[in-house]
Amino acid sequence: MRIVIAGGHGQIALRLEQLLAARGYEVAGIIRDPAQGDDLRAAGAEPVLCDLESASVEHVAGILQGAEAAVFAAGAGPGSGAERKGTVDRDAAVLFADASERARVRRFLMVSSMGADAHHEGDEVFDVYLRAKGAADDHVRTRLGLEWTILRPGSLTDEPGTGQVRLEARTGRGAVPRDDVATVLAELIETPATAGLTLELVSGSTPVPVAVKAVAGN
Repeated sequence: MRIVIAGGHGQIALRLEQLLAARGYEVAGIIRDPAQGDDLRAAGAEPVLCDLESASVEHVAGILQGAEAAVFAAGAGPGSGAERKGTVDRDAAVLFADASERARVRRFLMVSSMGADAHHEGDEVFDVYLRAKGAADDHVRTRLGLEWTILRPGSLTDEPGTGQVRLEARTGRGAVPRDDVATVLAELIETPATAGLTLELVSGSTPVPVAVKAVAGN
């Protein structure tokens, strides 16, 4: 299976690439800085140069051709301003979903954020971010050609993963290591029965495979 990850040099993406490569998948990560290529190769992924803020749907669909799964894990980053929340966290996500559908990629995972809501109120940059992520999530839900799952982690940490999580439609606020987010994403890719679900994720006491099977109804 070929899997393409947008935001291939992100902290979650690099972890996910390593996990997927170890499972024997062919993994490609989209980056816009060629200097990041070696980090992707070290994780077992093929670097693909593309700027999702300026690329066309047709160009990205070409990158996705032949892929069986796509993961949007890109983000403008905590130091970016309100404008890039729109161009990356919303617009690039919308483009990537549209391109995935055009390329007939069936499985699609969106890394969103707890609290994402297109109608969220507030004037701070983080409020803009939550609106952007919410709008992107809403768009993904309209893509009838995609078997989409939206994952909304709580506060991200760099603590070592425990493999124990709480994964539900509503978990309440909490933190979760990036390691565990990547592990959940890898499991979700292999569990198409979670298609059509929007899930929140925090640390918990349930092993990741058990938690994913539970939300899938298995």
